[in-house]
Amino acid sequence: MTRPNSLLFLNAGHFLDHFFLLIFPTAVVALHKAWGMDYGAALALGTPAFAAFALGTLPAGWLGDRWSRTGMMAVFFIGIGTASIACGFAKGPLTLMFALGGLGLFAAIFHPVGLAMVTEATDRPGRALAVNGVWGNMGLAGAALLTSALTDQVSWRAAFIVPGAVSVAVGFAYLWSLRRAARRNAHAAAGVARPILIQASRPDRIRVVALIAISALLGGLIFNGVTVSLPKLFEERLAGVVAGLTGIGLAASAVFALAAFAQLPVGALLDRFGAKPILMVVLVMQSALLFTVGSIAGTASAIIAAPLLLAIFGALPITGWLMARYVPSAWRARAFAMEYVLSLGVGSLAVPLIAFLHGRGGFATLYPLLALAAAVVFVAACALPGRARPEPVPIAAE
Repeated sequence: MTRPNSLLFLNAGHFLDHFFLLIFPTAVVALHKAWGMDYGAALALGTPAFAAFALGTLPAGWLGDRWSRTGMMAVFFIGIGTASIACGFAKGPLTLMFALGGLGLFAAIFHPVGLAMVTEATDRPGRALAVNGVWGNMGLAGAALLTSALTDQVSWRAAFIVPGAVSVAVGFAYLWSLRRAARRNAHAAAGVARPILIQASRPDRIRVVALIAISALLGGLIFNGVTVSLPKLFEERLAGVVAGLTGIGLAASAVFALAAFAQLPVGALLDRFGAKPILMVVLVMQSALLFTVGSIAGTASAIIAAPLLLAIFGALPITGWLMARYVPSAWRARAFAMEYVLSLGVGSLAVPLIAFLHGRGGFATLYPLLALAAAVVFVAACALPGRARPEPVPIAAE
């Protein structure tokens, strides 16, 4: 069966993936009061979701490559929606933990499987990955807003049940679109040639995979280090400029929303010029801006944080583009899974690192350290092969 033109579904999937992972951290504010629990104890109930999200990534990528990516995406939509509905009907802490664990397990499907499909749905993977990334970031922004609204107007249970029902409906619509595509292409060839894969030498492919691994490790640390610490940076550097925690939250949200759209021009440039020059420019910007933010004080450092976030978010589609151009389709979902496991693993160290360094120099220590990490990725990027022309590679039938 040929793959349908499913970018809209894949974009919706990225939105929902990030949306569902952020429901609980917002809903728990009301849940702990309703159940008479301490906030910290209630928040700990969400641990299975994030543990399953990390642990499920590799097997999801393996199943996507060895079984069916379209099948896995259908499982994602219906499974994550059903798990969210189960969270809404949970009778107590234990049943909620099991339901959240299921939600995290289904959430693990999207990044390795969905992103692999995005790279094959078009001959302009840079632009497609960038647009898909913006949808994912909007899922982060929308989760807090819609969850708060449903919790205030109805209940915390509705905050899980309503989006869960929407996701299940999207899953059945996706299955319907697959059946329509199968009927439409019943007499067509099983493979479609698209200029995706660069016919590179084995050493070139090894250098690309090594760069992706290094970027996942250090890039994950940079991304999480800056995004987690930004509200505290604004609190310290914008004192007297913004009013209270609400003002700080609005300022940080505005910067995040603006930075999310930096992926769009980067995606277009990737398809035109290739990854190496774009990545090197972005890394120089990251390193210089990180060092600057850590070295100066006052309002100026907070203002410089805006272009810093643009450089960090702008880098997000680059490794995906490299996957699309250098990693064969049969291995691509597992390659994406490897990248996200490395990124999630090292990214989880950002919180204890920030806590440790805050009392030992604060941002004057943290941000130059992150600037050094960006410089290390820049050195690795120097070894990337130069621009090569992609050649048509048949997409195998599922």
